Amino acid sequence: MRLRNLPYADELVRNHRNFIHEPEKYKGKWSEYFQNTNPLHIEIGSGKGKFITTLAEMNKNINYIALERQISVLAKLIKKVPENGFNNFAVINADAELLPQFFSPGEISHIYLNFSDPWPKKRHAKRRLTSSSFLEIYKVLLKDDGIISFKTDNRGFFDYSIEQFELSGYLLTNATYDLYKSHLINNNVATEYEQRFIRQGLPIYALTACKDVNMPKDQV
Repeated sequence: MRLRNLPYADELVRNHRNFIHEPEKYKGKWSEYFQNTNPLHIEIGSGKGKFITTLAEMNKNINYIALERQISVLAKLIKKVPENGFNNFAVINADAELLPQFFSPGEISHIYLNFSDPWPKKRHAKRRLTSSSFLEIYKVLLKDDGIISFKTDNRGFFDYSIEQFELSGYLLTNATYDLYKSHLINNNVATEYEQRFIRQGLPIYALTACKDVNMPKDQV
C-alpha cells in the first residue's frame, strides 16, 4: 500500500498514547506494558487499521499490536482509535524484519498477515512476508500453540505461501480458496482491501497455520 506523504502524519502518530516510541524496551516485557498477562496478537502490515482496531474493540481480553512501516498509513489507522485510546492496543512503526528486536521467543500467540504485498517478481521473493526467512522468524516468536492467519486476493501468492508454510514445518489447520463460501467466514473481520475485493466479486484466499511442535528440530 502506498499513500502520498501526509504532512501531519508523523506528529499525529507519534503523539498518540497507543504509539510505542522504543518498542525494543518491551522485548519480553509486553505484559508489563499492558499490565496483564493476556495473549499477545500482532498484525504485520496493518494498513489503515480497520481489521486490528475492530478486534481490539471487540476483545478486551487480548492485547493487540499493529506493526506498519509507513507513517502515512499509520495516520489513517490512528484516526480509527478513540481519542483516549485502547488499553489493549499498541502501534509500532517498523519493518517486519525487526520483529526479533521487539519480541522474545514464545511471546506471541497469534500473527495476522492480511493482504501483504505479493512481490510477484522472483527476485523479490525474499521480501514476501510468507517467505521461509520470515516464517522462521515467526516460528521462534510464536508460542508452541501459536497461530498464523493469512489472507490474500492473489492466487499465485496463496499457492506459494501454502508451499512455504509446509516446507517450513508448519501445520495448515485450515485453507480455503473462497473465504466467503467457507466456514472460516464465521469468525472473519474484513479489512478495507477485502471489502473492496468482495464488492468486485473477487475470491479471498485464506489459511491458518500452527507450529508443528512434534517435528524434530533438525527437520524444522
